[in-house]
Amino acid sequence: MERFKKVILWCAVCLFTTSLFGCGKKVDENKPISEVKTEAAGMNVEQLKKTALAYKETIMAKQEDIEKITAKLKDIPVAEAIGAEAKKLKSEIDTINESLSALKERFEIYYNQLKEKGGDISGLQI
Repeated sequence: MERFKKVILWCAVCLFTTSLFGCGKKVDENKPISEVKTEAAGMNVEQLKKTALAYKETIMAKQEDIEKITAKLKDIPVAEAIGAEAKKLKSEIDTINESLSALKERFEIYYNQLKEKGGDISGLQI
């Protein structure tokens, strides 16, 4: 019975927190560009800014990931620069760069639509 009360309490806390802060806007680097354009065209200024900001935050996080991996790569001795670890790190960087490119392309759509609708674009520059 005590465990049941704790589970109920925990669920209530989660619901309350979600209602206060929301779940956050997810970004999708695989969403077709045509779908992104259609979605952006139907959004209001507030929705566009929120979505563009979510993309910006994701882009910035991925750029930080690249910086961390690059730092690891620089720490690899020259003699091991063609080894498996270096290749793995370079592959990770390539994968993140592909993801960044897709995210930036989608971000630009929301950003430009926001600008077109006269929304505040301050703080959204990458």
